[in-house]
Amino acid sequence: MRSLFRLAPLAVAAALALSGCSLEPLFHRPAAPVPGAWPTGSAYAKEDATSGPAAADIGWRDFLHDRRLQRIVELALQNNRDLRIALLNVEHVRDAYRIQHAAELPQVTLGAGENAGNHTSLVRYSTVFTASWEPDFFGKLHSLSHEALEQYLATREAARAAHIMLVGEVADQYVALEGADQQLAVTRDALKTAQDSFHIVDLQYKGGIASELDLRQAQTAVDLAQANEQSQLRDRAQAENALVLLVGQPLPADLPPAASFDDRSVLADIPAGLPSALLERRPDILEAEHVLRAETADIGAARAAFFPDLNLTIGAGVASESLSGLFSSGGLWSFAPSLVTPIFNGGALRASLDASKVQKDIGVAQYEKTIQTAFSQVADGLAARGTYTKQLAALQQDVDDQARRLELAEKLYADGIDQYLDVLSAQTDLYTARASLVTARQAGLTSLVDLYIALGGGWNEKTGTAPPAKG
Repeated sequence: MRSLFRLAPLAVAAALALSGCSLEPLFHRPAAPVPGAWPTGSAYAKEDATSGPAAADIGWRDFLHDRRLQRIVELALQNNRDLRIALLNVEHVRDAYRIQHAAELPQVTLGAGENAGNHTSLVRYSTVFTASWEPDFFGKLHSLSHEALEQYLATREAARAAHIMLVGEVADQYVALEGADQQLAVTRDALKTAQDSFHIVDLQYKGGIASELDLRQAQTAVDLAQANEQSQLRDRAQAENALVLLVGQPLPADLPPAASFDDRSVLADIPAGLPSALLERRPDILEAEHVLRAETADIGAARAAFFPDLNLTIGAGVASESLSGLFSSGGLWSFAPSLVTPIFNGGALRASLDASKVQKDIGVAQYEKTIQTAFSQVADGLAARGTYTKQLAALQQDVDDQARRLELAEKLYADGIDQYLDVLSAQTDLYTARASLVTARQAGLTSLVDLYIALGGGWNEKTGTAPPAKG
């Protein structure tokens, strides 16, 4: 009986010796279709590619200095549903790879049962081991398994990209919420100023000093400020709602106090490094490369489909008319090879191969476009970093100038030299200047966050460490 069971591993070993050929094309990473250096010019600060750790190695806690924001990012990484879906997709595709990889291995089954005839009371008991194997002579199963592996790796990089993007989105939305708070404060200051001015003009009108035109102009300033306040309240509420959606839960009441966003040091500065580093640090580029590798493997599977499929099935077992004598009776075995070769399929195999080649060409173009998009995002971030500092300084000076202008206009009006329209104009221009400063400050912080994400930052929690493996 033992000799019968030895036939299965011998046949499998023979099949393994004959299999192993691959028809996959050799994979060559396409050349990066971008310059080897970042843009230079008056909009860009001078870069030192060797200063400090790369942006992708800087932990998000070390980049985001605001403790309140750090806590919110932590909550989002725990509760955001899009990130949770991305991680579950990794598990799903990993299981699909395990299923495909199992097809390369022998399939062994054990069957046991009894048979009773229709015209006799005789009962036969049997136990049968069956081993089936498809020798992968032309690498079709290997190519399919390789394709599934690369799809799994691509999905894992997609989840990593989702993690990084979530850090950036939460930081951007937090900055937007802080900006809405500051805009609301600016609007309420303008409303108070307008109300105070209206009160003075109203007293002057009742005393016969000011005209009704002055009174109506002062009232108009109050009306516009009140309308702006409601608009800012709406923007602030919607900004908080968007942040809550990203976090995946209501914001806790015990969050740490917020840092002052008047100071750019709430975010760490980051080196740009070299464009070539993006190929290894941006998960969306790595994802596109794995997809391209999967499409290359699919060509190998399509080529192998032109060749015959061989299936070897070996059965070995025992049978007896009594259950007690089942394992003392004689054995039985069978060997059933089968060969299936394509003869005519209406050109389907050729079309499938051509489609795989076209899909790979599409993958090359998508890979190159992903690199170009990444380069453009970093270049935009560098241009923003190189210009916002001077822009903010100029806008701050404009606010100071407009504040002084308002003081002069109010004094001249009180002395009866100028009309109230000059005061109203100065108030409006000061409000606009302060609002522009807040908007630019928000945009500058957002651009620095986006540059950090564009360079591949946001994956590590602390500099020099990596998050727990997920998937």
